[in-house]
Amino acid sequence: MTDSVHTGDITGRGHEARAPDTYRGPAHTGAPRLSDIDGVETVEVADDHDVIEQERYDTPDLRLSAAGITLAVHRLPGSAHWQLTLPDGGPEEQLRLPLAAPDVEGVDPDAVPEQIDVLIRGVRGDEPVAPVGRIRTVRTTSRLRDLSGQEIVTLTRDEVQVSTLGTSTSVENWSEAEVTRGNATGAALLSQLDTRLRETGLTAAPHGAEEALERMLAALAPDTPKRWIGKKGTAGTVLLDYIGSQADRLAARELSLREDEPDAVHQMRVASRRIRSALRTYSGVLEGPRVEHVVEELKWLGRALAGDRDIEVIKERIESHLDELPPELVLGPVRAQVTRHFARQQAESRAAVLGTVDGPRYRALQGALARLLIDPPLSSAARKPAAKVMPAMVATVAAKLGKRMDAAVDGAEGTDHDEALHGARRTGKQLRYATEVVRPVVGKDAKTFAKGLEELQDALGAHQDAVVARETLRELGAQAGAENQNGFTFGLLYGQDVERAKAVQSAVPDVWARVNDKKQRRWMK
Repeated sequence: MTDSVHTGDITGRGHEARAPDTYRGPAHTGAPRLSDIDGVETVEVADDHDVIEQERYDTPDLRLSAAGITLAVHRLPGSAHWQLTLPDGGPEEQLRLPLAAPDVEGVDPDAVPEQIDVLIRGVRGDEPVAPVGRIRTVRTTSRLRDLSGQEIVTLTRDEVQVSTLGTSTSVENWSEAEVTRGNATGAALLSQLDTRLRETGLTAAPHGAEEALERMLAALAPDTPKRWIGKKGTAGTVLLDYIGSQADRLAARELSLREDEPDAVHQMRVASRRIRSALRTYSGVLEGPRVEHVVEELKWLGRALAGDRDIEVIKERIESHLDELPPELVLGPVRAQVTRHFARQQAESRAAVLGTVDGPRYRALQGALARLLIDPPLSSAARKPAAKVMPAMVATVAAKLGKRMDAAVDGAEGTDHDEALHGARRTGKQLRYATEVVRPVVGKDAKTFAKGLEELQDALGAHQDAVVARETLRELGAQAGAENQNGFTFGLLYGQDVERAKAVQSAVPDVWARVNDKKQRRWMK
């Protein structure tokens, strides 16, 4: 029916055609004659009609629909609930919440629940959501029984009305029917029932109320500006294709963040870094103050999201290293202290991250990024073949990384050395992401070079994790002492991370030598 679509098998098998399960026809087709069908002894028709409604909610400009999100209130006989369906989501991606009772003081039953609103807030922005469409079904159920009283067929007939709501209203009406077969339903009986239903004006067809509502709402949706499309293979096209894919990834991961999915914050940071690195490296392709503004705002976003990811990484690192220690070296309530320390930090960080993506600055960044993809400030180089102009831009970043790596490898020990390696790591990320951009036009050489950079990034990342973890371990050890607990285990872990960092430092020169081989960079011109 309108809330459950069953198309049935109307093709038949072998030499015996199967009667259809679902029918559709004009509004108010009327009831079929059922009493004189062979094998039917009695027909029970429900005294009351069931009314089923689905009320669709969206912003006035239908932003949820454009993002593939469906939000509706379902009113069934005896119950009502909110249902949020996220893009590409199966039943596990649906959120259902009961509708508030209308007589509860201080509660607006029409207000979107906070649990749902937090998930759609990034899409709706500052726009409110309200009913934009409705599917109303008035259902009559008939049960056909044989001489023994066994139910052999259930026939449900619906009068369906689909309407749009708001400033522009349109309405469509039709009738539907569905046949549910029992275990003892014979082909002859179904054939007669099929004939009676067709006599009322119904024909075999799948039901489609939700599809009709989607079509009617789509006709009301404002035209969405299209992203810029350039000549294939030009620098502008290659760069904007990459930025567009990462902008889509950023939006998708924001929704994952709101669902509290693991790694969502990290993936948002990666997408924002990729866009920022691409814009910085290829500033000769897209140029001007709009680009500079987006780069600065992406830098702000990366910093705003950094704390949550850093906490997650360090927590997992310390817990993993604790698991590796013999029990006799874990002195005092070490695990409980670690849990308390990070639980507080994670709660504060989670609130800060949600505040960031809910805030006006993030929404403004989304708008600026969208405008960049629709109306990009292209330079003259943007219209030239990407393979001719972009590798030289990558070479500039490669030279910068070379200087930083030389300084880091040959520099003094201590804090300055740690910072030098961290700076090289940041530049290495920029180079790796810049290389990703040109892979479609450079091919295997760029892919191989990026893989080598990933190895370098892993080594430098392991060093930085050890550096950051040491500071946390020092803090935990001091806290244990202040609480009259034993800080030995934290000191032990601190010492291990000192040795791990030294081991990475020793390995980095060889990794860098492999990456920095001239053959690896021959595609840069």
